[in-house]
Amino acid sequence: MGKIEEFNEYRSRMNERILSSDNLVIKRFFNLDTNAYAPGRLDVRTKEMIGLASSMVLRCDDCIKYHIGKCVETGLSPEEIEEVFSIALLVGGSIVIPHLRRAVEYLDEFKQQSS
Repeated sequence: MGKIEEFNEYRSRMNERILSSDNLVIKRFFNLDTNAYAPGRLDVRTKEMIGLASSMVLRCDDCIKYHIGKCVETGLSPEEIEEVFSIALLVGGSIVIPHLRRAVEYLDEFKQQSS
């Protein structure tokens, strides 16, 4: 199993486990997150690029992986995603570099799958 499949399987399994509890606050938060990325005045591609840049600045590797996957899913090219990386690096500064390394490695997995 590759990194992408491993991440997606873990995320799905744990989300299912978390949402199986009877916690209304958690369920509402997950729903809010889902709805925030739904099409609206901004298209999904734009929202995913914002999510990716924000995740990099906030230094959340799981969020970065998730948003890279969604960016690929919405049709962004690796070059477009790399531009998002550059914005995040500019906004976040050098503290983002370790996360940039892992983001590039994860994006490379998508490139390998598509070739």
